[in-house]
Amino acid sequence: MSYLNFDKTLLINLEKSLTKEMLRTNKSGAYSVTTVIDCNTRKYHGLLVVPLPELSEDNYVLLSSFDETVIQHGAEFHMGIHKFEGDNYSPKGHKYIREFNIETVAATTYRVGGVVFSKERIFISHENRILLKYTLLEARSPVTMRFNPLLAFRSVNELCHENDQLNKEYQEIENGISTCLYPNYPSLCMQFSKPVNFVFQPHWYRGVEYYKEQERGYDFKEDLYVPGYFEMPIKKGESVFFSAGVSVADTTKFKKLYSEELAKRTSRLDFFNCLKNAGQQFYNKIGDGHYLMAGYPWFKCRARDQFVALPGVSLAVDDIPFYKRIMSTAVAAITNYINHQPHNSHINELQDPDVLLWFVWCIQQYAYKTSIKEALEEYGDVLFGVLTFIRQNQHPNLSLSDDGLLHTNGYDKPVSWMNGVAWGKPVTPRTGYLVEINALWYNALKFGADLARQMDNEYEADVLNYQAEFAKQSFIRTFWNGKYLHDYVVNNYKDWEVRPNMIFAVSLPYSTLDKAQQKSIVDIVTRELLTPKGLRSLSPQSGFYRPEYRGDEVGRSYNYHNGTVWPWLMGAFSEAYLKVYKMSGLSFLERRRIGFESEMSELCIGTLNELYDGNPPFKGHGAMSFAMNVSEILRMLSILKKFEEEQNK
Repeated sequence: MSYLNFDKTLLINLEKSLTKEMLRTNKSGAYSVTTVIDCNTRKYHGLLVVPLPELSEDNYVLLSSFDETVIQHGAEFHMGIHKFEGDNYSPKGHKYIREFNIETVAATTYRVGGVVFSKERIFISHENRILLKYTLLEARSPVTMRFNPLLAFRSVNELCHENDQLNKEYQEIENGISTCLYPNYPSLCMQFSKPVNFVFQPHWYRGVEYYKEQERGYDFKEDLYVPGYFEMPIKKGESVFFSAGVSVADTTKFKKLYSEELAKRTSRLDFFNCLKNAGQQFYNKIGDGHYLMAGYPWFKCRARDQFVALPGVSLAVDDIPFYKRIMSTAVAAITNYINHQPHNSHINELQDPDVLLWFVWCIQQYAYKTSIKEALEEYGDVLFGVLTFIRQNQHPNLSLSDDGLLHTNGYDKPVSWMNGVAWGKPVTPRTGYLVEINALWYNALKFGADLARQMDNEYEADVLNYQAEFAKQSFIRTFWNGKYLHDYVVNNYKDWEVRPNMIFAVSLPYSTLDKAQQKSIVDIVTRELLTPKGLRSLSPQSGFYRPEYRGDEVGRSYNYHNGTVWPWLMGAFSEAYLKVYKMSGLSFLERRRIGFESEMSELCIGTLNELYDGNPPFKGHGAMSFAMNVSEILRMLSILKKFEEEQNK
């Protein structure tokens, strides 16, 4: 049995199966996502969802669903399932599912009487094309299969409703049809690997509902257009391939194309390989540029997320070429930015004040994976350029104060990863001196000194070290309150809330704190913030603690960083904990890993979603797959493995 296998008992239980999603991507921005029983529960779900930059920055759902019907002895058995008003589901095709597994590809096995067939799904790399493979495994008499395509042709941020502007025309192409419902959209080409009969029978599926949108307070009802149906006989042991794409394909090559893509896949044989596979799905190639998506289904490339996540999804899995591809585009963008030149990349939010510091940390991780010398050769110029840019106060919202610390204005716009916004203003208005920004700054100065010394530039190394020590003294005076660190300090105000941002002052390779201070911080974070799913964004002892991520958009924004749990913080927590507790901390952190492994069969299968409630049962929410979470848990595994190996030498 595979690592990710689900049997009939779970699959026919809608309360459980509808919460489990599966995601496939083409590593160029397109994706295919639905639940394990093929019932869409979000407006973002669809069998073929593609970016259409000529229309907008949104992704677009072209093919929403592809419903199968088995016909035997004139009787029809419908495999599809959709939710309608009144908690009604029709047809109830999930009752025919016998097994679903996602070891290499997502595969479903159906049984209808004596008929058993499987459906496998694979997304073609860097092409807007999904391939389905149907195999008739058992049959005692002739079988015909019918397929109903449900089309949306709309942005993931909108819903489709019955209208008379839709173009119902279609063109016959090799073993299928091509159709385009609205102007400026590409044609959807639906083809099979063998001749098929298409019956033009246009109609609408009215009132399809997405309950997850209803929970989030959004519109949740949609009408989907069905142009007709495809029908073909299929023999026992025969495999038939179906392709949905935005261009006409050579149907004779479907089998070969499927096999080639299958050979590229990482089998999800264990926890590590699940996360490794999930990490690869964030890769996004656009033209000649290489990017890391912040998450699916609604995030694009965000600078902070990319630099935090890159070491985990590349270096922690020994994929240095992956790291270099992403950094090649990032370095060009950063170089243009610090030289006040426009950067023609798809890296968003590059101007956020902590981004350059996470960029330096990202290079530092590369240095520790390879060598200081190699990091200097590859990224020394841009790193020193970044340090000079900051030291000369050229950043529009990051100023170097006389006390050696970095100051930023976060009143009007979020300036850190705690970026929730309501009514146009930051929900958590962290401003002035932020604890993690200044911890990163001290670390960056010390790492810069390391690189300068590697160059035999002792003068520059001494200057950076002096500046770092000056900042260190100011850091302690500004943030240390005797037990832990203030989250931010502005003018005469010191924020006493216990938040996880202080953990970076312990975890970073260079810390401003002595051993006793480090232990004090690790202990309070462990006591008040640690959960089985990561660190809380705010202590339950705070009067502002809001642990459940629910309600309308404004309500969720207020809860976003005021008690919810974030797995990505476990990378830093693991480093900090091992610094303080050494070998005795290893078994403690290994037990923490179990809470994440259990998530592989929950929510979006084989990956980690964005955030979790702060109280038991720590229900997951937000984006179904989140890069920083996947990455930092991968890095956590790498940290634990490396530490254990060093201790056993």
